[in-house]
Amino acid sequence: MNKLTVQLIIIIILTIIIHATETLTYGIRLGGIRLKKIAVALSLTGIVLLIVRTSNMFQAPIIGVIVDRAKVDPTIDVLAIFHLILFSASIGTLLALFFYPTGARLAMLMIERLEIDGSAIALMKTSNIYKLKRTSSYVTRPRFEMIHILRVGGVPKRIMLINMVVTAIYTTGVLAALYASILSPEHATTANMATGVVNGFATILLTLLLDPQIALMTERAMNKENGADEIAKTYGWLMIARFFGTLLAHLLLLPSAWFISWVSAIIG
Repeated sequence: MNKLTVQLIIIIILTIIIHATETLTYGIRLGGIRLKKIAVALSLTGIVLLIVRTSNMFQAPIIGVIVDRAKVDPTIDVLAIFHLILFSASIGTLLALFFYPTGARLAMLMIERLEIDGSAIALMKTSNIYKLKRTSSYVTRPRFEMIHILRVGGVPKRIMLINMVVTAIYTTGVLAALYASILSPEHATTANMATGVVNGFATILLTLLLDPQIALMTERAMNKENGADEIAKTYGWLMIARFFGTLLAHLLLLPSAWFISWVSAIIG
């Protein structure tokens, strides 16, 4: 097994973990609604996302190493590697969908423990092997009825579409900028810096169009007797939208790279 293969395996594993964990944060929110402790749930969500994004910092330099090697070794098919990374993002999202019920139940346990311990550091200190073994009792096997529940009623299609597009932009942003640096090596640094612009645009869409709508639906669910069941369905559809967003990223990768390369050439 050569060095490139090992690096690629590490990237794929990290990508699966990152996307699975990010998607499962919907389960944490659902756990907070069921316990009527949404503030604690949102705090726990922030902690989980911070850990995930820190993991992303370790992943990015490894991808950069592969791109640098590809610039001097034409036998390395960077585009195929990037599509493989995007495919691993889809796998991670599917795993989150598979473990959605389990994630929600574990989230309820973590929310209760966080409320008792008072901080994330104290929560980690009080965790031990015995408690970790006990989490197996919270595992819920996926059933066909879960799919049937998702098919009942309506979920705002606009929110699903926005979530899909934002996920696609986030997922492909860094990879498109890196590939643009290969397409225009004379403007490689400019292309790499475009990552912030791409992700910034996705953040604006997320903050202005998606987050307020989800917050409103969450607030309504908190005030309804069967609100947890309704929002569970909504979160499930949002997770499905994220999955389709990772698939859409495959179609956006090359056009986005060419666009970033073109803009970099104009600026340069």
